Formats: sequence, structure tokens, C-alpha cells
Amino acid sequence: MPHRHFLLLILLMGLQLPWIKSTQSIYSQTIPTMKQLVVPTCPELGSLNATEQKDFLRQLPAQALDCVNWPDRFPYAPATTFRIATDAKSLYIYYETRGLGLRAVALEDNGPVWEDSCVEFFVQVPGQDCYRNFEVNCIGTLLASEKTPGSTSKRFTTEALQSIQRYSSLERKPMDISDGEFEWNLLLIIPLECLQLQTLPESLRANFYKCGDKTSHPHYLSWNPITFEKPNFHLPEFFGELRF
Repeated sequence: MPHRHFLLLILLMGLQLPWIKSTQSIYSQTIPTMKQLVVPTCPELGSLNATEQKDFLRQLPAQALDCVNWPDRFPYAPATTFRIATDAKSLYIYYETRGLGLRAVALEDNGPVWEDSCVEFFVQVPGQDCYRNFEVNCIGTLLASEKTPGSTSKRFTTEALQSIQRYSSLERKPMDISDGEFEWNLLLIIPLECLQLQTLPESLRANFYKCGDKTSHPHYLSWNPITFEKPNFHLPEFFGELRF
């Protein structure tokens, strides 16, 4: 009997060879399951002020940023969640986090906010080669750019940055505190125009992050898991799916 027929017979009988099991294990570790999240449409959000919007979003189920993708090097995981909704004109993303230390050194938009206590949202529109990243530190300083894999990032203009609203629970002032535990929240409102959209598609591909490269406790958390050798959020192949 040819080798391939023998192997097929074994599989049909419900048996596994040791090397087959090993291959399956490696495959499952390198290809994570893509998470899916249904995003509610709430037209009333646009008529509320920032405090009311935060209260409204707190009523939605919290999604945990609990994927510690590089535990050997960066095991620290501050408790962080996000909630997301839309009014069909903008995306409303509300983050809550609690952890050790607090850093906000970047004061100008499009600065190195990822080095601070930072939350991030990366998103790709189906049919577009590029993806967009929105990174905001704990006092509301924003970096936003558009990137096509294999090319350099294109930063958002000042006008586009000003169209993206950010509301932090913290006072807007520089800080770098290594000790103590701190809680803060932040609301990020991104108009659809920033994604070159007039209306929402059926779905978007996205990931959410919490990081702090130069904080007293560096960390790199994500919503959808990332299986890569070193910290890197710029990998759209590991995005999850948002459905509308």
C-alpha cells in the first residue's frame, strides 16, 4: 500500500502518529484564533457630552486586554479593558486601566506616545491595503498614522488629528511616576472620515492595545493574541474582527 494511503487509513481510524500530534501543536501556537466582537450602533451618543458618553459606554460589556504575548520578557499586565460603540458617524472607544506607575512625557501630537502610559487602536478597512493606528497616552496626546505593510508610515495632518476627540480622566500635565498604583480612563472618538469611510462596512479588522515602553513597568498587552518573536503591534495578520 502506498505511504499516503497508509497514513490516510490511520487518520480515518482515529489514530495519531506522534509526529502528527507535534505538528498540530506547533501550528496551533503560531496561528491564533481571530476574535470577533459585535459593535452596537447607538445614535444617541452624538448628542451627549463626554461625561455622558463615558457613562453610556460603561453600560456595555467590557472587553479585556489580557493577552500577555511576551511573558518571558514582559510579564507585567495592568488591568485594562475597552468598550466600543458607534453612532454611525464615529467610533467611540472607552478604555479603563489600573496599574503601577504613570508616565506622560509626550505633550505634542504625533510624538512618541507609546513610550508613555498608552492605549492604542489599530484598524484595517476590508479592501484597503493600508491600516491605521491611533495611539494615545494617558493625558490625551495622540499619534495617528496610515501605513501600508512594507512602506513607511504617513502621519495624520494637524487638521485630521484635531478632528479626533480624546477625553482623559487625568489632568493634562507632564508626569513620570514610578511608584504607586493609578487608575485612569480615556475616551477616544474617531470620525469615519479618518478611515476614508462615509458609512460603516459590515466589518472592520482591528486590534486594541495597552503599552508603555519607558514606564517603570514596561508592558505590551493586546485584545487579539500576537504570536511573534518580539513586541510588535504593526502586524495586521493578527487583527481580530469588529462586526456592525
